[in-house]
Amino acid sequence: MKITFFGTGTSQGVPVIGCKCGACMSNDSKDKRLRTSALIEICGKKILVDAGPDFRQQLLRAGISSLDAILLTHEHKDHTGGLDDVRALNYISGKPVEIYAEKRVLRSIRCEYPYAFADNPYPGVPEMNLNAIDGDAPFMVGDIEIVPVRVLHHKLPVLGFRVADLVYITDANRIDPAEMRKIYGCKVLVLNALRREKHLSHFSLSQALEISRASEAGQTYLTHISHQMGLHEEVAKELPGNVKLAYDCLTLEIP
Repeated sequence: MKITFFGTGTSQGVPVIGCKCGACMSNDSKDKRLRTSALIEICGKKILVDAGPDFRQQLLRAGISSLDAILLTHEHKDHTGGLDDVRALNYISGKPVEIYAEKRVLRSIRCEYPYAFADNPYPGVPEMNLNAIDGDAPFMVGDIEIVPVRVLHHKLPVLGFRVADLVYITDANRIDPAEMRKIYGCKVLVLNALRREKHLSHFSLSQALEISRASEAGQTYLTHISHQMGLHEEVAKELPGNVKLAYDCLTLEIP
């Protein structure tokens, strides 16, 4: 199994439009962050987590022309805003793209892309097969078991996902003990860390480090990073040996 980080930035990405801070003005490629998304490849399957506004650019950059599934963590625009571009995948494969999400999130997709679900759709609209999942029960993508992990994004229920020894969680600021047990002992934990200062709906850097320690994950990679975190090179020096900042295009092999 491997995971490739298609995007590791927040809803605004990095650089932020009009910002002149050090991170936004940096020439380091690791400080250039598209909206958060990741590709999991396992047993011949390509499973994408979230498809935000940079979806098209991310697929082109990675040379991806097919997906077996898209998992949606929640309905916010920075995680769903690129779904219109599944049209290209429809054209190549000749079939709809399989979308997996909670019923609430699927209702939002129908509202966000009503033309895709019209009774008599316009030719060429994106074709998506919406699969409702239960946030409390594992589900299958082909023969791959996916275990949802319930987290809270302020008051909004969001799903993370465990695939074998990989756990992927974004847009969280609370994980209850029962859900922490689903994470425990994984080889790789991907976890959001917005900035150093506390935030209403995201883990801060110190909070993410606490979750990493409690989970006893082999390695933790931080994602959904804002320009307020600072420069990749400087923050990386401060982290424990088993915690790293993820960056766009980073690929990890997970045995």
